[in-house]
Amino acid sequence: MTITTVGLDADDTLWHSETYFSVTEERFRALLTPWCEEADVAGRLLERERVNLEIFGYGIKGFTLSMVETAIEASDGAIPTGAIQQIIQWGKEMLTHPVELLPGVTEAIDALHGRYRLALITKGDLFHQESKIAESGLAERFESINVLAEKNSTTYGTILSRLGVQPRDFAMVGNSVRSDVLPLVELGAHAVHIPYAITWNHEVVDDSSPVGWASLGSISELPGHLETL
Repeated sequence: MTITTVGLDADDTLWHSETYFSVTEERFRALLTPWCEEADVAGRLLERERVNLEIFGYGIKGFTLSMVETAIEASDGAIPTGAIQQIIQWGKEMLTHPVELLPGVTEAIDALHGRYRLALITKGDLFHQESKIAESGLAERFESINVLAEKNSTTYGTILSRLGVQPRDFAMVGNSVRSDVLPLVELGAHAVHIPYAITWNHEVVDDSSPVGWASLGSISELPGHLETL
């Protein structure tokens, strides 16, 4: 196998993201304690997010709307307008939070740039993702930037076709086994999992044993790993 092209996920692979969701969800659970147990709030919110994915897609805007819906349902409509406004404000704060690159990202990308064709492959709200990509200062290193509604073998196959690269010559790097690893294994490409400290429950898979793919401790190990392929 000769890797010519490397795809990289963005959220929680290049910069922090899930941490902000986790902090906001903690505030949200506390907000609803007059009407609902915190554990019940978490389950209600996750189920509402899953239902809403087909309507709102991934990202902070859908998350915020799901919190609003969950608050109304969990309180039987008793939630005051001030609390709804607070939820919306949390969403705005998340959307405007500065991009914080993960340790070693800039050095790793610089080491890969020029040796491989680089493609950024992420999912979520197009406007917000484009804003983060621009703010990150990394955009010019990537030959191709792709913001997807969903990550699966079909969407990855479309990107590889567009890039003119065979699966055997492609490696995808990301923090989600469900989104960044398993679809590539299905295609016959190489996948590299770099876990983030927090994983959204929707992205958790029952079996994440590294069969047919690699797992690294940090992105700093990535250049050396690719050299071994």
